[in-house]
Amino acid sequence: MIKNSETIDEFLAHASADVEKAVRAAAAAEIMPRFRRLAAHEVDEKSGPHDLVTDADREAERQLTEALGALLPDSVVVGEETVHADPASYEAIRGEAPVWIVDPVDGTRQFVRGEDGFCTLVALAQGGVVHASWTYAAARDQLATAVRGHGAFLDGQRLFAGPPEPGRDLTVATSHPDFTTDEQKHALLALRTGGIAPRPCGSAGLEYLAVARGELDAVAFSWEAAWDHAAGLLLVEEAGGAHLTRAREPFRVTGGNTLPFTAARDTATARRIAGLLAGEEG
Repeated sequence: MIKNSETIDEFLAHASADVEKAVRAAAAAEIMPRFRRLAAHEVDEKSGPHDLVTDADREAERQLTEALGALLPDSVVVGEETVHADPASYEAIRGEAPVWIVDPVDGTRQFVRGEDGFCTLVALAQGGVVHASWTYAAARDQLATAVRGHGAFLDGQRLFAGPPEPGRDLTVATSHPDFTTDEQKHALLALRTGGIAPRPCGSAGLEYLAVARGELDAVAFSWEAAWDHAAGLLLVEEAGGAHLTRAREPFRVTGGNTLPFTAARDTATARRIAGLLAGEEG
C-alpha cells in the first residue's frame, strides 16, 4: 500500500510484484476458467459484431479494480468495460491522481474464438505519463513488464527490440481500413508501398509485445483508447523503440492525437512509418 508522501516510483519499487499477483489472480479466477468454455449467454455485442464483451471481461475488470485500488488507495481505475457503461469516467486519465488503465481481455474476438492470442493489460499513469505496465498472456503463460527508466522484460528476461535487418520489407500490423474514417483509411493505405509489408493486427497488446521483442517492425493504429495502448507503448519505449503520430509527435494517452500513429522497434522505423502515414515519402 502506498504511504502518504510516497511517489509512484517509490510505490513501484516495493509493489510491482503485488500488481503482478493481482493480474495473474484475475486471469486465473475469471478468464482462464472461461477460455474455450464460453456459453452463448456469456458473450454480448457492444457497438456491433466486431466489438464483443464477455463475462470474463466484466468479472476480471471488477476483480482488478478492487485489487489495484487497494494497493494504491488514492488512485482511480479506468477500465474498458467501466468506461463503456459510464463514458465520463474516461476523463480520470486527464486528472492528476494516479490512474490504473485496464483492459481485462485485449483480443476479445480471439478469446471468444478459443484462440490464445489475447492478454490482460494494466498500466499505471499519472499526469499523462505512463510509469509502469503489465502485459499478461494467460493462455501462453507469458508476462511482460516495463517500468519507465528501468527497461522492459518478458518473463524476467530483458527486451531489446533493435533495428530491423537491412534489405528486407518492414512488417507492420495495422488497423483494418474498413473500421476507420475515410482520412485514416487513406493514410493506412499509404503503407501499401514498396519496402512495407502491412498485415491486419490482432490483440494490440500482443502486437506491441512483438515489436518490443523485435519480432514485428511496427504497428499502425487508428484509434486512441488508452487501455489498448498505454501498456504496450511503454513496453516498446523501454525496449528501445519509439512512437509517433501522423503529426510526427509522440502519442499521448490523454488523447488529442493526429491519427493514425505508429510504434516501432527503433526511431528510424517510426519516422519512416509516420512519414508514410502523413503522406510523405521519408
